[in-house]
Amino acid sequence: MRGGAAGRAGGIVSYTHGADSEAGRLRTVLVHRPGAELKRISPRSRGRVLFDRLPWVARAQQEHDAFTQILRDHGVEVLYVTELLQDALEYAAARDAAIGSALDDRWLGDDLRAAVREHLGALDSETLAQALIAGITPGELSAGHGVVYELLDRHDFVLDPLPNLLFTRDSSVWIGDRVVVSSLGARGGEARLLAVLYAHHPRFAGTKMLYGPDLEPIAGGDIVLLAPGVIAAGVSEQTTPAGVERLARQAFLAGLAHTVLAVPIHRTGAAHLDTICTVIDGGVIVMHPALAYTLTVHTITPRGDGLRVSRPQPFMAAAAQAMGIDRLTVIDTGLDPVTAPRGQRDGRQRDGGQWEDGGNALSLGPGLAVCDERNVETNSRLTAAGVQVIPVPASELGGGRGGPRCLSCAVTRDPAAEPAEPAAPETPAGRVTRPDLAPIRRSAAEVSDPPGLGAETQLLVQAQ
Repeated sequence: MRGGAAGRAGGIVSYTHGADSEAGRLRTVLVHRPGAELKRISPRSRGRVLFDRLPWVARAQQEHDAFTQILRDHGVEVLYVTELLQDALEYAAARDAAIGSALDDRWLGDDLRAAVREHLGALDSETLAQALIAGITPGELSAGHGVVYELLDRHDFVLDPLPNLLFTRDSSVWIGDRVVVSSLGARGGEARLLAVLYAHHPRFAGTKMLYGPDLEPIAGGDIVLLAPGVIAAGVSEQTTPAGVERLARQAFLAGLAHTVLAVPIHRTGAAHLDTICTVIDGGVIVMHPALAYTLTVHTITPRGDGLRVSRPQPFMAAAAQAMGIDRLTVIDTGLDPVTAPRGQRDGRQRDGGQWEDGGNALSLGPGLAVCDERNVETNSRLTAAGVQVIPVPASELGGGRGGPRCLSCAVTRDPAAEPAEPAAPETPAGRVTRPDLAPIRRSAAEVSDPPGLGAETQLLVQAQ
């Protein structure tokens, strides 16, 4: 990594992208500025968006611009999906991959698929990027025919827009020097587009993919890097136990983790783990105590050529043990983010949809975080705990219950700082307690191909 990684004993210094934690100094993010894909959503099709109501797009763009300007003011490089995609589509291989991915939809039918392929192939890179993101209506198609085309309603899309693309953390996340591209089911178009970008843009040349969109369901918002080598993965509506299992196998094979904590959250009502648990600093998280001290996890560790899975354990204790510290520090959000009705605090209804959950803050580095300005109670508690809070307006962007963290994929962070306290003596042998980016070294048997790792995954994973 740039700068801070140089000279670090055992650190990886041969790449410019990657992250080993959620709290290292943030250097580069990938975002998507909301645009035509949101403007094209009508009340008839509003079920496609994650927002409680259709957003005011012009205001959402202003809020997004304010957010990205805050990042730049703090030395963070901001990359835009649309701009990178336009660049990548200048290459024939990227165009073919992007168009092929967009046409991977069984409902199109042979005739309409051929017409759409011809239409997309004739577009220049900028227009093609816009079509892949904002979708295509029947009226925009240069020529259409066949059974499917004739039965389309005028409100239908030939190629669906991607209205939730602005939540770039859902689509991809970096673990060490490798990228995890999510497998999002109905939202798979977002992830497949990101896969094309990572595979073909010169900026990411040489990047290895740890996880791909055609594997078991998993969402980036359910992946939290608690510490170097320690990954928490929420089991939610979008992330299945099979997805967590596959992620654990991949991370162990690549030497990027020694522990994966599977955190069942589907019964809590939370959409993703990152909406109820935010890492602010090494060993410091923002979470409501009712969740922090009641959630259970299954600790997953490598065992020969398989996996060892523990019985349910308390989240706090299991996380601290895996991280090699005595205990986690919890900063209380001030309101239960799951059970409290939205827009209500202290029994009183508030205007503007006050949430007060604070569980989706974006750490810019130790003790510095960007937070939704409406999370007044949580922000005051963060400030009292010594965290410098940078509030960002989100009256429209926040309508999808996705804060600054959901709106940004951290592409590059500095390595996590050394722990303030040494690891407890009882830390099990072989556990990594130094938070650097070096791969976890294991015996040959432990990095062999575990049972059930399919051929398609072997193409994605190249063990170090």
